[in-house]
Amino acid sequence: MAVKSLQEQLLGAGLVDKKKIKKLKAETLQHKQKVKKGKVAATDDSDRQAELKRQRDEKVNKDKLLNLERQKQAEQKAAQAQILQMIETNRIRKEDGDIAYHFTDDKKVKKLYISQSVHNDLSAGRLAIVKLAGNYELIPEPVAVKISERDSSYVLVCNNRVESVEDDPYADFQIPDDLMW
Repeated sequence: MAVKSLQEQLLGAGLVDKKKIKKLKAETLQHKQKVKKGKVAATDDSDRQAELKRQRDEKVNKDKLLNLERQKQAEQKAAQAQILQMIETNRIRKEDGDIAYHFTDDKKVKKLYISQSVHNDLSAGRLAIVKLAGNYELIPEPVAVKISERDSSYVLVCNNRVESVEDDPYADFQIPDDLMW
């Protein structure tokens, strides 16, 4: 029993005709000749390898940029969590007072009613006002400095501590009580 080639089997089944078989034979013969000469193999392989290398390099660069962006987002998220924790743990309980303390928040003047002792601490720079979820909280000044290092948008009021200077020419003058705004 003789084994028929694939071409003969396809011809017998009526799937191809003799013209197509001749055309395919001619194409395969031309391809074999080119491969023997090395033209097709050398040029196709080097071009293909260069293209693959370029694509790999682009993918590596793109992945690096995505990783840097994700890392920045993770650092920002961690800083936000640290800020929230610092405010929550160090906030000072607000006592309702009769003195209105005015400060700015997003170009708007806001008012917070506080006691005289808290007003003195705010004015001297021992306390600061920060914004947390739409509310205003009082925290110690060192904590406000740490928060400001991470994100200064949280800190609304943080007066510099007034150090007593021995040669202060205005030390003898008292500040009038009616200079609150």
